[in-house]
Amino acid sequence: MLQKVVQRLYGNLSTLKGRKDNGYRVGGLKWKAPQEYRSVKYSQTGFELKNTSGCTVLSLSKIGDIPLVYHRDVPDDATVKEVVVKQEPTGEWFAVLGIETENDAPSKPDTLEKCVGIDVGILKYAHDTDVTAVERPDLSDERDRLEREHRKLSRKQHGSANYRKQQRVVAKRHADLQRKRRDFLHKLSNHYAREYDLVAVEDLDAKGLMELPSNSRNRAGAAWGTFLRMVEYKCEREGTHFVAVDPAGTTKECSACGVSTDKPLWVREHSCPSCGFTADRDWNAAYNILVRGLKQVGTGCPESTSSESKDSDGLRKSADDFRTPAETALPMGTNSVPAKRVVETGSPTLKERTAQAVSEYGGKEVTAGSVSSADQWVCTFHRRQENNNP
Repeated sequence: MLQKVVQRLYGNLSTLKGRKDNGYRVGGLKWKAPQEYRSVKYSQTGFELKNTSGCTVLSLSKIGDIPLVYHRDVPDDATVKEVVVKQEPTGEWFAVLGIETENDAPSKPDTLEKCVGIDVGILKYAHDTDVTAVERPDLSDERDRLEREHRKLSRKQHGSANYRKQQRVVAKRHADLQRKRRDFLHKLSNHYAREYDLVAVEDLDAKGLMELPSNSRNRAGAAWGTFLRMVEYKCEREGTHFVAVDPAGTTKECSACGVSTDKPLWVREHSCPSCGFTADRDWNAAYNILVRGLKQVGTGCPESTSSESKDSDGLRKSADDFRTPAETALPMGTNSVPAKRVVETGSPTLKERTAQAVSEYGGKEVTAGSVSSADQWVCTFHRRQENNNP
């Protein structure tokens, strides 16, 4: 154990020296209280996974055998390269296994059949070109509980036993909030990475957005940077094209004619003064993101969303057919998916909403797509006009 601590200290000093030699201004190492040191790393040696009695055990040198409960099983062809044993502020212990596998990532498709552009926001967490708006998760109850526990902590004497006990309670409330948010983000990002051949998003500067003077709490709670990183690495894992485009002008630019129009944040509908095209503000941005992403990949739009090979009238007609549910303001038409449906298993209202959509739109085609795996519960309703006939 002491050897691992010395190795970490030496590694930190070497890193600081290297940065100083390269001209960076660096400070010294900061002292860390013993109770703040909660992790130890084993690289290559000093650990072994055993499963002799039907129970998986992690054997650590100088410590002994520790029973494990797997979050998910280690692949049969995987080689465990390192183990990090850490204690969370909540008091829970975790063993993080770093593995190496021989499985290569699947190849990305040459022909793009299903493509999607995603515009993230605050009022609606995600709005995509499939005319689906995903509600942001409601974490207000978790925030209220966290604030109550913080007030209790402020009344304790610093350093006392009750103070340390309340610190654990506050840490648990933080963990509840973080886990629910990450659960939502994992399931939503899994859906996009597995259901599409190409995913286009904005290359957002999440840190810069946090420094803006207003609404920073909602931006921090949205965790856009975490979501986009999840989508990126999961697209790589699933063999899906991932494109991050320049976000400048995606909201202002008209997806039908390309003319930019300034609009304040409270205006939720895009209405082009040049060509008269109207659509939901976020859908218009998502469509522009998709078109820019397809240009970066070097291919045209898929048939259902093509705008490259059509004249102005043809583009308008194609876009109008595709955006019908979002023709007016968001609450009036867009197929809004509650965050609860993304998080909960097997929403009981799926059949009811499908029947309601069929009865509402009559003879128009209505398709309901649900994702049944444990990682994905995002339900998408598409409605398209055929030959402009009711």
